[in-house]
Order: sequence, then C-alpha cells, then structure tokens
Amino acid sequence: MELKSHILTIIIFLPLIGAIAGAIINGKTMIRWYALIISLVNFILSLFLVHWFNPAQIGLQLVERHSWIGAYNINYHVGVDGLSLLLLLLTTFLTPIVILGSWSYIKNREKEYYLWFLVLETGMLGVFAAFDLILFYMFWEAMLIPMYLIIGIWGGPRRIYAAVKFFIYTMFGSLLMLIAIIYLYYAYGRQTGIYTFDIIKLYGLNLPLSVQVWLFAAFALSFAIKVPMFPFHTWLPDAHVEAPTGGSVILAGVLLKMGTYGYMRLAMPLFPQAAAIFLPYIAILAIIGIIYGALVAMMQTDIKKLVAYSSVSHLGFVMLGLVALNMQSVDGAVLQMINHGLSTGALFLLVGMIYERRHTREISEFGGIAKVMPVFATIFMIVTLSSIGLPGLNGFVGEFLILIGSFLDKPVYAVFAGTGVVLGAVYMLRTYQKVFFGKIKNEKNEGLKDLGIREIIVMLPILVMIVWIGVYPKPFLKIINNASRSYIEYVKPKPFAQPLQIQNQQVIQPVPVQPPQIRMQERMK
Repeated sequence: MELKSHILTIIIFLPLIGAIAGAIINGKTMIRWYALIISLVNFILSLFLVHWFNPAQIGLQLVERHSWIGAYNINYHVGVDGLSLLLLLLTTFLTPIVILGSWSYIKNREKEYYLWFLVLETGMLGVFAAFDLILFYMFWEAMLIPMYLIIGIWGGPRRIYAAVKFFIYTMFGSLLMLIAIIYLYYAYGRQTGIYTFDIIKLYGLNLPLSVQVWLFAAFALSFAIKVPMFPFHTWLPDAHVEAPTGGSVILAGVLLKMGTYGYMRLAMPLFPQAAAIFLPYIAILAIIGIIYGALVAMMQTDIKKLVAYSSVSHLGFVMLGLVALNMQSVDGAVLQMINHGLSTGALFLLVGMIYERRHTREISEFGGIAKVMPVFATIFMIVTLSSIGLPGLNGFVGEFLILIGSFLDKPVYAVFAGTGVVLGAVYMLRTYQKVFFGKIKNEKNEGLKDLGIREIIVMLPILVMIVWIGVYPKPFLKIINNASRSYIEYVKPKPFAQPLQIQNQQVIQPVPVQPPQIRMQERMK
C-alpha cells in the first residue's frame, strides 16, 4: 500500500482504531502513554501532508475517493487544500499536547477519558478532510458525542447542564444543515440529471435567489452556533467553564474553527448570491461580537470565563476577515483561526495548571504569584501578549491582515473592530497585573510550586509556534494563499440564477457557473 495515496485516511482513522484497540489496555500509566503515543504518531504522519502538499497547485490534493453508498451516490471523498491542511495540522498538533497536559488532573475513569479523546480526534480530522456532504455531516455529528461525554463526565459542578446545553445547541444547528443538504442533493439532480453530495460539484449549482437565501440561512445558522457568533454564543461560557482543561483546550483550539471553516467551505461558496445579501449583517454581528466579547470579558472575575469570552471577541475578527472578501482579510482570517487555536488553547492550559494548585480561578484570590512561580509567569506573559496581538507574536499577524483587509472594504468596520484590540489589551494586561504583580497577600499562594518538567514540555511546542508565526509567517501564508484566492473566486458576486424551469417533471439545465479552478487555469493559459 502506497502511503501517499492513503495518508489522509490513515491520519483520520488511526485515532479511532487506536481507541478501539486501547479498550483492552489496563492500568492508568499504560493508557496515558498509549494515548500519547497514538496521538504523537498521528502528528508525525500529518507532517507528511506538508511534505507532499504543493502550495503552488490550485485545488484539492492528496485526494482519495471510493464509492460508499452507491445507490445514493454517496462517496468516501477526502482531500486537502490550503485551508484544511493547516486546520488538520492544528488538530494533530494540539491532541498530544492536550493528552499530556491531562495526566495530572484526570483522576477517575482515565481509560475512557483518553479513548474518547482519540475518537474525538477522528471526528475533527474527518470534518476538515471530507468533500462529500454526507461524509462531512457524519464526521460533524460523530465529534458531538465524545465532546458531550468529556464535558458531562469529567467537567465541573454544573457539567450536566453545560453538556446538555452544548448538545442541544449543536443538534439544532445540525438538523437545519441536514435539511439543506438533502434539498441540495435533489436540486442538483433535477438540474443536471446527476444526484450527488460531492461538494466540488455542488459549487456549480445555480439556484434562484429566494431558495439560496433559505439554504444559506440553514447552513449559516448551524455554523454561527459553532463559531460562536453573537448572539448564538450563550452555550460557550458554560461549556468552557464546566469542561475539564483538556476539553476547554480542544473546544477553543479546534471545535470552534469548524464554524468558521463551514462558512468558508460550504455556506459562502455554495450560495454566493445569498451570501452577498447577508455579508453586511454578518460583518455587523462580527463587530458586535468583537466589542461585546471584550466588554464582557473585562467584567469577569473568573479567569477561565474571561478567556472564554475573549474567544467570542477573537472569532469575531475571523468572521469579519472572511466577509471582507479580499486577499489580505481572508489570509488573515485563516491564519487567525490557527493563532486563536494556539493562543487561547495555551491560556486554557495555563489556567488549568493554576487551578490544579489552588482549586480556584477567582482573580481576587491571586496576586504577586510571579515571585513564587517565575516560569509560569513568564510563559503566561508570552501567551497573553500573543493573545492581544503584540508585534513579533502570532496574534499580531492575523489581526493586522484582517484590519487592513477590512479597511479596504469598509473603513468604518475596521475602526470599530480596532476598538476590540484596545479592549483586549486592557482586560488581559489588567488581569495579568492583578494575578502576578504586587505583594503576595493570600498566604495560600506563598507555597505554590512553579511549573514542572512535564508542564513545561506541554507548553514549549505552543510557544515555539507562537514565536515562529509571529516572526516568520511566510510559510503559513504561502499554504493559505491559493485557498483564500479560490474562496474569494467562489463567493464574489456572480450573475443571479434563473428560476428552475420544470418541464414534464424533469429539469435539465446546464450549470452556468464554472468552478474557479477551471476558470483560473484558463486564464493562466
């Protein structure tokens, strides 16, 4: 078997197979190491994706396609482009970090915890690689169960409430998306005589504007819940606060990106004319999310809740970049997805480490702990500066590109969004000052131990990535660039579709919109 031909399939399903095989393992230490090794092997395999990926090539690469349910033309179709490649790498990168970071605080039902995390990894990777709508939906739903259990079993005192709320919100959005998927299947079949769930083929579907509006709304609402966009974000603080540290990290690092990814992969390019109508409203909601998230974060007394609301603000930037529809903004939005996964994931890990020592996250309980935990304070400072977008660290690159692109599109949007950067700096630096500087007033903090070797190893890879992207983002932008251009080509306004013409119960209508890869190749000739 040639590795290159099946590399995506191996990466997607290795964690699931590892989880099934791991069921026979007994012993806490054994299961920890087993889960870590499986996730590390998967990360190393995912580096082959970078090796074989050609950034200059337009369209999907490393494609694998097989018939799955032939009667309905449902295929196992996976591939990778500049957008999904970085998100796949982010997933395989964060999973071993989360597993290693969980060793000290998961004390009950350890085997189930680590095995569910491996199952979750398969669901997340599948979403980013799938190019058949049913396959996408299957992976989308598959990751819901492990996350529900991770919050519900290993979470905080209100874990059941938070898990059920997360489940109901996501399921509601998923059902709307499923109805829209079924409609697309029959609409494409009636237009072309070919019934398919293939995402690339469905990009060429030409629908009346009135239909597009409803279908876009179904997809967009599902993804808005997942992002989460204002005002669909209310499940997020509960899920973050009640989830165990590992759950919070993977929720912020990867799961929230599925909403923004869904907008880029499905909602916007499938329904470009409807998207054009909704773009100003999405931009306004994104700006409200940026400012609202920052203001609410500023009022929090719980550090974890503060970081959770900061996610609402940061992901507002991503959405603003996606709808500005120029190369700077879209490049910045995609890079910011990765940056948020690294920075906010790191913040949740650090908050989890201090919670293990003090069993509280109240800001007022701390003060002056930089004196007893200098390594922790240093790492926390680097991650904080990354989160507020200090030049030289990763957050600056993404937000700067988004603001430039937004300014080119609508200067007033950039001005309002810029206030989010200022507010973010205020609440993050103020919190840092309260927790780390000054005299130690609480005697419980005098004996706090600084980070151990394992905890430093957990944080070190993230710090390397934070500095690498901040100092030299070119390799990442090079991967993103063609995917951004392709996305803009799909979504830029096109001639409105004509209503379907039904004759003798059959509609045969040529698909007038060419996939952008073909148009661009023609131009290059």
